[in-house]
Amino acid sequence: MRLFLVLAMMLALATPAHATSGCGNVRVPGAAAQRLSCLDDLTTTGTLATGHTVQSDWAGLTSAGFPAPKGVPGIQVDGYFPDSSTSNTTHGWNHDAQFVLRLPDRWNGGLVVSGSPGVRRQYANDRAIGDQVLAAGYAFAATDKGNTGADFHTDGRRPGDAIAEWNSRVTQLTVAAKAAVAHRYGRLPSRTLAAGMSNGGYLVRWQLENRPWLYDGGIDWEGTLWHEDGPNLFTFLPPAIKAYPAYATGSSQAHQEILDAGFAPGSEFLWKYHNDVYWGLTQRIYQAEFDPSFAGTDYDYAARPRPVHRAVERISLTGRIGKPLITLHGTLDTLLPITRDSDVYQRMLTDQGRAGLQRYYRIVDGNHVDGLYDAYPDKLRPIGPCFRTAFSALEGWLDGVRPPASATIPRASGDLASACALS
Repeated sequence: MRLFLVLAMMLALATPAHATSGCGNVRVPGAAAQRLSCLDDLTTTGTLATGHTVQSDWAGLTSAGFPAPKGVPGIQVDGYFPDSSTSNTTHGWNHDAQFVLRLPDRWNGGLVVSGSPGVRRQYANDRAIGDQVLAAGYAFAATDKGNTGADFHTDGRRPGDAIAEWNSRVTQLTVAAKAAVAHRYGRLPSRTLAAGMSNGGYLVRWQLENRPWLYDGGIDWEGTLWHEDGPNLFTFLPPAIKAYPAYATGSSQAHQEILDAGFAPGSEFLWKYHNDVYWGLTQRIYQAEFDPSFAGTDYDYAARPRPVHRAVERISLTGRIGKPLITLHGTLDTLLPITRDSDVYQRMLTDQGRAGLQRYYRIVDGNHVDGLYDAYPDKLRPIGPCFRTAFSALEGWLDGVRPPASATIPRASGDLASACALS
């Protein structure tokens, strides 16, 4: 991979650099196809009007009041890398491994790379991450991770292959985006950052553990924790799903069982929505990825055969990050409970002697996605504004200014949709 990166950079720099304003050709090494557009505005304010983003990809991930920058002219490159799966129908390509690369005319020298949350497509981070970093002058690259949708698990030949591909596709895009940036601006990015939420946060963690030489740091926003021995989705979702019907009839024992699974006291007002929308679907599609032979109803991960655990082990995290990482997680996350996810990951980093490379901010009243804040503004807090603050803190950290110490960030007064202090 390092040799490929060197060769890609040499290829990019072998041609004359284009000026940092105006529109010119940009090559993305390794792409099987690409489409270049010169746009007056690369943010969602502009791309939504011109058809260069897909709103359904990012719907529900941010609150309505999340700041929306605009007026960032530059080049957008849409394309895909060679792949055999066809779940992504964007642009009529019917081809996975699609990516988007945005190159602002007023470039600050940096690059941000992101993988999509959930099983969404390449535009999923446009509103929550892309808008903010483009407005700051960064180039921005995002991937669909190589397979999309609820049937993502049909990609690959053995259990775990589809998620393993997610990691390789982020690496692939990072290498190619660095080369494309060099081709566009005449020099390599001076700073490359990974950023993502949910499954995208998992990808940040994995990249900083396994490909740290490609990055200078990362931000992990509610990242998914995969660990063979648990906790993972298979250790806390099945007991909650099993207990919920009795809980809905008023059973105090079932209520306690959901709490014991890891879901936070005070999050009960979110349980029905998550049971209806997230819990069952999430367990089902990941069970199909790692344990396709299971045909029962009550899933017991600990009792499943060794090949299932080996499949999870293939994509598990270790905590051995090699570059600075800022982690954000909400205390009312009702899909990935904080005590079974980022609290555990922080301990893993400590056990690996990497605690000094992380800042961990527990956001009181934060949920897994910010869209529900609009329905419960008195009970929830959006994490998007905290991402903006954390991104600035990471920039300062890389410039030698230590960010605030890891902390639980209490609910604040004022405009929660646009502001968040980490100290």
